[in-house]
Amino acid sequence: MPADIPNKTVTETATNSNDPTTDSSSRRESGQESAICERCFGTGMEVVLGKGARPCSCRSLNSRFQFYEAARIPKRYSTCSLHNFYNQKANESLWRAHGAASKLINDYPDVGKGLLLMGPVGIGKTHLAVAILRGLMEKGVPCLFSEVGSLLKQIQDSYNPISRTSEMRVLAPVYEAEVLMLDELGSSIPTDWVRDEMYQIINKRYNDRKLTIFTTNYLDEPNSEKQGEQQQEEFTSSRRAGKLTDIRIREINPPTLEERIGIRLRSRIYEMCDRVLIEGDDYRKRTEKRRFDSTRT
Repeated sequence: MPADIPNKTVTETATNSNDPTTDSSSRRESGQESAICERCFGTGMEVVLGKGARPCSCRSLNSRFQFYEAARIPKRYSTCSLHNFYNQKANESLWRAHGAASKLINDYPDVGKGLLLMGPVGIGKTHLAVAILRGLMEKGVPCLFSEVGSLLKQIQDSYNPISRTSEMRVLAPVYEAEVLMLDELGSSIPTDWVRDEMYQIINKRYNDRKLTIFTTNYLDEPNSEKQGEQQQEEFTSSRRAGKLTDIRIREINPPTLEERIGIRLRSRIYEMCDRVLIEGDDYRKRTEKRRFDSTRT
């Protein structure tokens, strides 16, 4: 799935010296990466003239590499950051969301709640959530990215008799992550099994007071009075025209987050996270429209 808000340029970010994964690959390609650190000679401690010994910076860098590997952030999102998240239409809700993400990074670990990023597709939720993970990893905080649909599929696959893994082995990193991002909450069809699994996962982190960041396309209610009126008008018009199919009903009047994940789980998330509502148009559609218009001129 494409990132909600693309980066300014891939090349600009990929060459950013603050990205440890980029630094690592460039050093390997240029042959500059040495098996033994020249500062500490592999001991992990470097001697500073007149000051004594201190932990070598190579250990800190290696830890950052390990954090990025363990976080499992997909390549498409690997360069998402607060710096390359931009707001072309001066959307106030995007600025508020950006501020909430920045505050969480700056205040951590002195934070009591995670974030629930809610809004339509293509608005920037995944970009911001990944930016939070990257910002925290820069501070040495272990994080984990997980997409709800993929996670549930891994759990299902673990039930296969020929599988080499188990449900607990799949869930252990999710339970134990200091900071977890769960992308696309509510995206899976809400069967009893899906709701039970999601409740087990989120309730475990709730009880352990683990920081969790969620993204979802589902709202608690229409995100504006005007939108609610428009949905009602579309519903009435489609019904009169005889076009009120089940799919059309879901498009006009989408279910709420509570309807997708259940009352118990929504209640838990109220206590776990501050809600951040983002409004606006799908960035991908705007980008495609600009491309189409450019080919006609």
